[in-house]
Amino acid sequence: MFIQTESTPNPATLKFLPGQQVLEAGTADFPSPEAAEKSPLARRIFAVEGVTGVFFGPDFVTVTKDEPVDWSHIKPAILGAIMEHYQSGAPVIDGEEGHGAVAHADHDGPDAEIVVQIKELLDTRVRPAVAQDGGDITFHGFDRGVVYLHMQGACAGCPSSTLTLKMGIENLLRHYIPEVVEVRPVAV
Repeated sequence: MFIQTESTPNPATLKFLPGQQVLEAGTADFPSPEAAEKSPLARRIFAVEGVTGVFFGPDFVTVTKDEPVDWSHIKPAILGAIMEHYQSGAPVIDGEEGHGAVAHADHDGPDAEIVVQIKELLDTRVRPAVAQDGGDITFHGFDRGVVYLHMQGACAGCPSSTLTLKMGIENLLRHYIPEVVEVRPVAV
């Protein structure tokens, strides 16, 4: 098994490409070891000292490290953990049903039509580009022209995330949907 790695815009995050499917659909975010309880793969990665976050996409694993830890010290152990997992035959997530679904928040009410347009643009234009960088962005809410988005994986805590939100996503949404006036991040 050959696992490729790619840097991301977030220096604290590295993208690992195992050369096979990680999740059948969607994404899964594990911001802490406690959150990784249902994932044998995430638990193995969190066992590496210095790992602070694990994120799964369809064909990649994004790992976030503690700031003072050097990638050269933990990258071999992470590669080993991923390889051991795939050789073990264990599932990526125990009882995988219901996991990997698109994690957009539900929204109904007077702005339901606008929210459908927002989610469509996120799914077709934003999320594929963000996945290239090892992350995901999901819809969290819409209130009085403000779109609230949840950033995951490499996007969470990325130094360029504010620029991505304001100059990229906000401009895109405002261009196509005049009712959108601002985009803000939320922590879930």
